[in-house]
Amino acid sequence: MAALVIAEHDNATIKGATLNTVAAALACGGEVHVLIAGHNAGAAAQAAAQITGVAKVLHAEGAGLEHGLAENVAAQVLAIAQAYSHILFPATASGKNVAPRVAALLDVAQISDATQVISPDTFERPIYAGNAMATVQSSDAIKVITVRTTAFDPAAGTGGSASVETLATLADSTASRFLGSEIAKLDRPELTAAKIIVSGGRALGSSEKFNEVLTPLADKLGAALGASRAAVDAGYAPNDWQVGQTGKIVAPQLYIAAGISGAIQHLAGMKDSKVIVAINKDPEAPIFSVADYGLEADLFTAVPELVNSL
Repeated sequence: MAALVIAEHDNATIKGATLNTVAAALACGGEVHVLIAGHNAGAAAQAAAQITGVAKVLHAEGAGLEHGLAENVAAQVLAIAQAYSHILFPATASGKNVAPRVAALLDVAQISDATQVISPDTFERPIYAGNAMATVQSSDAIKVITVRTTAFDPAAGTGGSASVETLATLADSTASRFLGSEIAKLDRPELTAAKIIVSGGRALGSSEKFNEVLTPLADKLGAALGASRAAVDAGYAPNDWQVGQTGKIVAPQLYIAAGISGAIQHLAGMKDSKVIVAINKDPEAPIFSVADYGLEADLFTAVPELVNSL
């Protein structure tokens, strides 16, 4: 029995979500192999070989794999799928794009957003926006799993010595073409990788107030900026700042929620944070139910005072 992790990478380096997914694969038992499907991705393959616990790296090299098009990556996975009992993807935008195709073509049920490996065929996953946890047992010969990366401590990125095997690359699919991408350039840490996040909600009232009140605190702490869905929908913050079930799932060391009431879908995206600090003037706000520290106060007074005291 062996598990295959579909790595997320940029053809040069391995993204952090891959390390969490390797940790989940190790919990499934048996050897762990990593697939690097890319173009000029030799550096990423070598980086994957250094991950502790990885026994083998499979390197598929081709121009059609450069941008991770789901049709091409899924075909590459299917070509080797029968050799594995578990195929794991990080539950990121990329993983969620490819995994359902693989599961459908293998005619197996996908196990989505796994947060715990109970046994090789039994997994825990959140349902109802994280308000309940379901234990799922799969009898499929090949289990296709997306892994909620915040639920697993990452495997060490160094110390491994896996062999690298080159795979034959399949022909490029004509089902889709890569036309271009617009990558946001951030001066701050990326949300899913940040150790500290300062998030704001609709209570801030405007994008100007959002930046005026929260940016100094984020600057002091070296934090990433996040936002609730309500704040994003109101135009106070860009889409890529959204934290929640329909945004980004995060689990930083410190999460500060200012003016966020705590809707279910927001809590689902941040409640695994190590320390949660909530600032809200409503004592009944649901955010206080998950907060380690709660401050019942007007954020327009409390946040500047916090900045001045740091």
